[in-house]
Amino acid sequence: MLDEVGHWLERRSWSAADRPLEQLCAAKRRGGHSVSVVLPALDEERTVGEIVSIIRRDLMGDGPAVSGAAVTDAGGHGVPLVDELVVMDSGSTDRTAEAATAAGAKVVHRDEVLPRLPAVRGKGEVLWRSLLATSGDIVCFVDADLRNFSPDFVSGIVGPLLTDPEIQLVKAMYDRPFEGSPEGGGRVTELVARPLLNLHWPRLAGFVQPLGGEYAARRELLERLPFPVGYGVELGLLVDALDAVGLDALAQVDVGVRRHRHQDGQALGRMAAAIYRTAERRLSRGAGVRPRLTQFERVPGPSGGFAPRTHPVDTEERPPMTEIGEYAERRVA
Repeated sequence: MLDEVGHWLERRSWSAADRPLEQLCAAKRRGGHSVSVVLPALDEERTVGEIVSIIRRDLMGDGPAVSGAAVTDAGGHGVPLVDELVVMDSGSTDRTAEAATAAGAKVVHRDEVLPRLPAVRGKGEVLWRSLLATSGDIVCFVDADLRNFSPDFVSGIVGPLLTDPEIQLVKAMYDRPFEGSPEGGGRVTELVARPLLNLHWPRLAGFVQPLGGEYAARRELLERLPFPVGYGVELGLLVDALDAVGLDALAQVDVGVRRHRHQDGQALGRMAAAIYRTAERRLSRGAGVRPRLTQFERVPGPSGGFAPRTHPVDTEERPPMTEIGEYAERRVA
């Protein structure tokens, strides 16, 4: 198995610089592809506007970098790398929607998509619904809390899908600084996801950032996969993609450094529980009883002590989008 992973790392790991933007736009034109970028957002007014502005300027040809963002087709028209940019608002209470709209994104509120099916809280829920809100045959997901955003986070992971028809899903890999150190981020990855993958899905052991929120895939793959509604969505999609298309159809691209806000320890504990449960479901292929996670918080005041706080663990999963009537009708139309 290690030999297979090593061979995969040599063949399916690249740097964003390996595919210049002009080359990607030319490949997109030849292949007749369309690219949708989705930013799932919950209270990200501080960062979402800058991300949208950079994508529009550098990858959609809306700013001074037009010559780099597009190549010219036979009719003299620019061919941008990104055709559609959608911010999926997951119930923000701040000015996320206003900031994204002002920067030039189309903002879609979670509850507006598939209104007959009440939405639940969770990142995976909005990613799943985004398939109904977008049209590109290549869909790229980017977290909306990134700071010092680089267009390589989009062009790097979209690139292999445009230039190699065998590739179905591409994850970004990067350094993750933490508290002044050049590394140390991704604590749930190292303590939970990586051990799970190495023990139970060793063919996926070569992924540097298996839980990273930046990845791109062909729509025809995504629409066939179930989506965990919560933080287990990245692990679930990766494992299910391996089952659906095989290791050689998966790839990763180095896009540099990822800077974002970090969660506190208790939030990471809840994320870890959801990820562990997602893995457990795939190992047993059964829903089972919905688990709960009890954590402890210091009680303020003279009495002191610790108080338990119990949280439900995300276990719900949405079915493949191809099973949703509204999606099938739209695809036929």
